[in-house]
Parts: sequence; C-alpha cells; structure tokens
Amino acid sequence: MNQYDAGRMDDLLRRSHGWHPVSTPEAADLIIFNTCHIREKAEEKLFSELGRLRKLVQRRRPADGVIFAVGGCVGQAAGNDIFRRAPYVDLVFGPQNYHELPQMLEQLARGRHQLQATDAEAEDKFDHLPETGQSGPVASVTIQEGCNRFCAYCVVPMTRGREWSRPAAEVLEEVTVCLDNGAVEVHLLGQNVNAYQAMNDARVTIDLSRLIAEVARMPRVQRIRFVTSHPVDMTDDLVQAFAEIPQLCPYMHLPIQSGSDAVLQAMRRGHGVEHYRQWSEKLRSAHPDMALASDFIVGFPGETEEDFQATLALIEEVRFDHAYSFLFSPRPETPAATMTNPVPAAVGRQRLAVLQDHLNRVQLENNRRQVGRKEEVLVEGESRQGHGMVMGRTRGHRRVNFIGGAELLGQMVMVEIVEGLPNSLRGRLL
Repeated sequence: MNQYDAGRMDDLLRRSHGWHPVSTPEAADLIIFNTCHIREKAEEKLFSELGRLRKLVQRRRPADGVIFAVGGCVGQAAGNDIFRRAPYVDLVFGPQNYHELPQMLEQLARGRHQLQATDAEAEDKFDHLPETGQSGPVASVTIQEGCNRFCAYCVVPMTRGREWSRPAAEVLEEVTVCLDNGAVEVHLLGQNVNAYQAMNDARVTIDLSRLIAEVARMPRVQRIRFVTSHPVDMTDDLVQAFAEIPQLCPYMHLPIQSGSDAVLQAMRRGHGVEHYRQWSEKLRSAHPDMALASDFIVGFPGETEEDFQATLALIEEVRFDHAYSFLFSPRPETPAATMTNPVPAAVGRQRLAVLQDHLNRVQLENNRRQVGRKEEVLVEGESRQGHGMVMGRTRGHRRVNFIGGAELLGQMVMVEIVEGLPNSLRGRLL
C-alpha cells in the first residue's frame, strides 16, 4: 500500500507541478519520505536517512533549495515531533492527506514553513487524485483503508483511521485505467481488505467476494490477488471464490501472529488457533494449489516458552508457503506498550531466530516440492540474478527466475520448475 501511495503522489505532482521522479537526491527539488509506523525501527531509520540525505544535498547544492517532506504513518503519528527532531523538514502529512501536497507546496512558495496535515479520514482523498499513471503487467488498486480491530500491538487504527471502503464504481474505473495501461494482473489492497463493504452502481452492498467477481468479468483481467486479510472477517463466499473464479490466484495472506490462544487473547485478535485452522483447511479444500502466507510476532508481553512452542507446532502443521516474522515492538498509544511481564530482549531475539529457522526450512521444503511442476508464470521484469534471466511469479505468488529475453515482459508463459531454493524457484521456459 505504501508503494501504491507513492505512485499516486507521483501522479499528483506530475499533474499539479509538472514534476517527475529523478534518480539521485542531489537532483531533486522535493524529497519525500513515505513511511511506515508498524515498528520502531522504521521510525528511527527515517531520522537517520533524513540526516544522511540532508548532509548529502548540502555538499552538492544549496540545501535551502530542497524541500524535505515526511509522509505516511510516521508523519501521522509523530506530527510536530518530526519538526523538533529535524527542523529542516518543511512538510509533514499523513497517509490520508497526501492529496493536499500541491496546496502545501503552494503555501511554501508563498513563504509558509513547517506545514502539517494529519487528518485521519480517507473519504475525500481519492476524489482529489488524478487518474492513475500506473503502467506495466501488474497493477495495484486500493479498495479499503483503515482497521476497526484494534489489536493490542497495532497502530493502524490511529495512523490509517477506521475502516473505510471505496465505492465499487471507483474501484472498477481505476482497474479499467490500469488495464488500458497494460496490466493483466490486479492487486486489490487494504489494511483489512476482506472487511470491504461498499455499494455498486445498482446501490447494492457488495463484499470482497462480489467485488472480485465484478473485476473478473472485466476484459483483459487474467489474474486477481488481494492483501491483507484478518481471520475474523473471513467468509465462506470468499473461500468459494477461489474455487469458482479462475482469475483469482490461489494465494492468501492471512496473518495469525501466534500459535497460542493465550497470546492471541492478550493481543486482542478476536480469534483463536482453532478458528484459524478451520479457515486454512477450508481454503486448501477450495483450491488444491492454495498457497498460504502469514505474519508472526514473537516476544509479546507474557509469551511463555510453552506459547512459543505452540507457534512452532502451528507452523509445522499448516506449512506456510511464506511468512513475515517480527520481534514485538511496543508502539506508542497501544495497549501492549504498557503491558506488564515483558519478555526479556535476549529471549525474544533468540525466539525470533528459532522461528525464522523453522519458517525458512518449511518454505524451502515447500519450494522443493514444486520441482517438476509446469507453472503459468507472468513475467514481471529482469531477474536480479542477471545472466540473461527474467523473473516472474506463479499463480501461487512464488518467484521464478529463468533464462529469457526482454520480449517476454508482461507475457504469460509456461515454465517447468527445475529447482526449489530458499526464497525462489528456478525454472526452464517451455
């Protein structure tokens, strides 16, 4: 979603000021940091990078001629504290306010300084954005923002606001533009995307499964994905969509965070392990090739060794194809930040290392089981491995590198999987 927002800022500034991205900070008139606030590390990295780029720019050109802006969730949460810690920053805005960038820049030009826009309401943002400028085979479209779940560790309700869904007609209009610009795969985005509820043109309330069906009926749509979902908002209709809509790729990112009911209750997740297990079984029953991804937090306050072992057991049982894992990071103004019985830092780091070893081993074993399969791959670009290779993804969202030319970009090709690696597959073009 941050990548999507950055692209929309690009669209906005191209239209309002005729500006375009440059390849080096020294060449920039405006440097925007689009930030995340989920973990403390991201916030500290922001101030480190602000200082580094400030010094870099000062060496090459008058620093007063460069506008520094901080957007995204750190901008929303930190606000005036950013000006205090980095007084050369000119603009601070939240993820629901980047549509105000042109007006803020005009105020700067008239002599205003240190402007801030941090209202956490999404309803009118999209009304002020120009037509998307996305191009290429894969396009993202935000359909939902915010979250009403208020998990004990999470800042999203404070930084992105409460749940809000874009009208279906707006979503379909943006998808049409993306298709006109060459997209064949569409990603539907939301902080809690399976909570989507909005009106279609017939004034009928539709949920995510019905929206997917409407997108699938659009010409030229060959693949559909969505991210990220909450287990509490799962529905049988959404599961059935994987069985009935061929364009819907068999990949589901469904975070659980812990394999312990006690920890899930302390996290205020609103579901237990058995609830999650039932949905994972339904998803794999709906589509034989379903790939499941998840998120995990270790070291949550009160987590015991028994709780941690329950998480490892769940990983062995569900066999996630991919997962993100983090050490608990207390965020300001969340209930977890003031919880007693913290897990010692050394214990948390050790548990994270063990957890990641388990996740990596399971992912490698799953990847090795792909060897011999013939997969449809959408070629997205050149491979970082070089050597005349290109990179694409299977319908299960696994990255595949194989020898091929630039003429394959944006094409669906058949590839035989010849090797399963820790984070990717190696294939042979058929």
